[in-house]
Amino acid sequence: MDKLKIGVIGTGHLGKLHARMFKEIDDSILTGIYDSNTELAKTVSGEFNVPAFNSLEELLNEVDAVSIAATTSAHYELAKVCLQKGKHIFIEKPITATIAEAEEVVKIAGNMNLKLQIGHIERFNPALVSMEKYIKDPKFIQTDRLSQFNPRGTDVAVVLDLMIHDIDIILSLVKNEVTNIEASGVAIVSDNIDIANARIQFGNGAVANVTASRISQKKMRKMRIFQSDGYIALDFVTGVSEVYRLLPVEQEVEQGFISFGEIGVGNKKKRLIYEQPGHKDINALKYELQLFVDAVLNDKKPVVSGDDGLRALRIAKIIIDKIDQSLANLKLSR
Repeated sequence: MDKLKIGVIGTGHLGKLHARMFKEIDDSILTGIYDSNTELAKTVSGEFNVPAFNSLEELLNEVDAVSIAATTSAHYELAKVCLQKGKHIFIEKPITATIAEAEEVVKIAGNMNLKLQIGHIERFNPALVSMEKYIKDPKFIQTDRLSQFNPRGTDVAVVLDLMIHDIDIILSLVKNEVTNIEASGVAIVSDNIDIANARIQFGNGAVANVTASRISQKKMRKMRIFQSDGYIALDFVTGVSEVYRLLPVEQEVEQGFISFGEIGVGNKKKRLIYEQPGHKDINALKYELQLFVDAVLNDKKPVVSGDDGLRALRIAKIIIDKIDQSLANLKLSR
């Protein structure tokens, strides 16, 4: 294949964005769209000048791969049908609504040798991409992902709606197994958990403190990473990153760095330097979809694999279960 014929399933907010990106990616051909809401599909069809198929089967007969941007509850059935038809799939996060569903989707994709990529878009945020050479061995990670209320996404807990972004990033940075999780949370304006905090501990001693809220007055998406040679701050809203590094006192400061003098006591003193790496001009959604297209055309492993999506979902589910149990115990004690 010179170009990948792709279809988009789901024509809501995310589906429209996917359609726009695939129209811009040189190696892909947006062949058509499908949505059970036929009126919405017709509107999007006209906007992007592509066919809106009347059934999923009709779409699958015309494409090599699909992008699933439907609601989370529909991911499993859609993915299963597409895989069984021999189509490579990109699925927006979370991979599915349940762990059992995710395990089956990953298994089918593996058995049929089909590409499966999960849409954990923050992996491709300019703030994180610019930090790849600096993040080596995180010891403590603090994340705060706060959003103003939006009814879209409230069909699931904030852990699956927002926190799972940071869970996925943390699991990709800390190369070790999770050994313990503590969590708390509460439902405020929806029927699901709207605010959550989790403390994730790893076998190598690393710890991540993760907070997510969808009823914040202001939008905040920040990550702070502490490691043996310094501190890294990432802002996922602005795409800007900052690095504070500790170097031997006698080492000269590299060009482009700012020295803040010395820090420490006695023979443990180090030189504290600051750098703000160049801002990478990346459209995160277009970048991850381009990588999916490249994985299919050139038979590469997807950057965010089905196994990655499954692992993030497992941790998210543990956090939700811990919160639910804590809330149940609180009711019993009253």
